[in-house]
Amino acid sequence: MPTLLHLDSSPLEGSISRELTREYVKTWKNAHPDGSVIYRDLAAKAPKPLDTAWIYSSFTPEANRTPEQKATLATSDDLIAELEQADEYVIGVAMHNFSIPSVLKLWVDQIVRSGRTFVYAESGPQGLLHGKKATILAASGGVYQAGTPAGALNFVDPYLKTILGFIGVTDVTIVTAGGAAQLMTGAVDRETFLKPTLEQVRAVAA
Repeated sequence: MPTLLHLDSSPLEGSISRELTREYVKTWKNAHPDGSVIYRDLAAKAPKPLDTAWIYSSFTPEANRTPEQKATLATSDDLIAELEQADEYVIGVAMHNFSIPSVLKLWVDQIVRSGRTFVYAESGPQGLLHGKKATILAASGGVYQAGTPAGALNFVDPYLKTILGFIGVTDVTIVTAGGAAQLMTGAVDRETFLKPTLEQVRAVAA
């Protein structure tokens, strides 16, 4: 039975990225009627930032951790368990200041963990999450796709591809609804703006 991990990170309930992930999940469920979905709203409940206690707990051998250290790593353990359980990931991302939302960065810090999602080998770091597929569904006010005049300002795509690849997830698809600022000026209506992107989302999810 396939499992999909669905992450949202936009603080806006009516955001474009959330609409894209909802459509993805809907299409995925139709294609996998026996599948299950794990949902996590990072904006509603953001992981805590890493602190001294987390760092020392993480680098303490598991057999030597105190109950307090185990409790410190509990959220990280839960988030990593979701990644391990799921076969596919869909991540909704709103571009904030050319990068990812702060709550998504907090999630990244909790799941990129030595000995759990990657290890250091003689040949260098090796990711431990194999056979997974990730789809990034992003929204941005401007147009920042590769090859556009402002493409160099897009730190969402390369960062997330790098992070996912570092933990072993190399099958990554990115679909972006760029130019959403048009909706604020009334230059285009939401349905017309989203139509081509939603078609892409359905094709990827199916």
